[in-house]
Amino acid sequence: MLRYAVRRIVGVIPTLLIIITASFFIIRLAPGGPFDQEQTLSREVRANLDSVYGLDQPITVQYARYLLALSRGDFGPSYKQRDFTVTELIAQGLPVSATLGITAMLLALALGVASGVIAAVRRQTSVDFGVTSLVVLGMALPAFVVGPLLALIFGVYLQWLPAGGWEAGQPRYFLLPALTLALPVTASIARLTRASLLEVFRANFILTARARGLGLRRIVWSHALRPALLPVVSYIGPATAFVVTGSLVVETVFGLPGTGRYLVQGAINRDYTLVMGMVIVYGTLVLLLNLLTDLVYGWLDPRVRHE
Repeated sequence: MLRYAVRRIVGVIPTLLIIITASFFIIRLAPGGPFDQEQTLSREVRANLDSVYGLDQPITVQYARYLLALSRGDFGPSYKQRDFTVTELIAQGLPVSATLGITAMLLALALGVASGVIAAVRRQTSVDFGVTSLVVLGMALPAFVVGPLLALIFGVYLQWLPAGGWEAGQPRYFLLPALTLALPVTASIARLTRASLLEVFRANFILTARARGLGLRRIVWSHALRPALLPVVSYIGPATAFVVTGSLVVETVFGLPGTGRYLVQGAINRDYTLVMGMVIVYGTLVLLLNLLTDLVYGWLDPRVRHE
């Protein structure tokens, strides 16, 4: 297991370098620059700004300097929010986005696995059809539709939860955004759990357990659920990427001060260092969570480690 983990960890480094390189050059291919919108600047002042931030140098030199600074853990200054460094902006927004993403994933796993198990156990019943219908609905509706709808129902009409905004230390501000993010992932996890569990039910060891007179509950929780969760574990990596990117929309809809707004603002303002910082953070999180998924998958299925 240790050799398998080391091999997977080593593979993360070149992947992250490719992400950094591609992002660095792509964002500079877009028209405009970080100071183009400041029309009151004279040509001399703008030339001085380009010189201070190194934007007057060849792009290959800029890339080498950025990698050198990045090796020291320096994301650089923000070109637009000049009172803050990119590291400070990430430190402000990342706890909010991380809490939102973790809450959404835990909620999706709990609801998705439970719904999938219930649908598989009650196959071809009204419960199964109801869960399947909700799964299709959850996968079809995008976050920018579900979010305002939930805010309208629970925040405006019923007034059970805040319709938007943020107040530190108040979990109720996270419930609607987390539910909005979790619904599509919940639907996919429920569908995967149901299909995988029905397939496991046809396996010989499950038929043997039934022949021995074991109860359905014991068969599900002690024998069938672990192998049935293998497709779900494989899906966690892409699902995490979906939650991370989907949080950009959800944070905008509910007015949360997370890193998503910084990425959107940085892209609009051509704030190169801010966008790069957000991309690196998101890319690192996705790669690490995919790594964790692979390790969990290897623990659940030893055949993966041996291969």
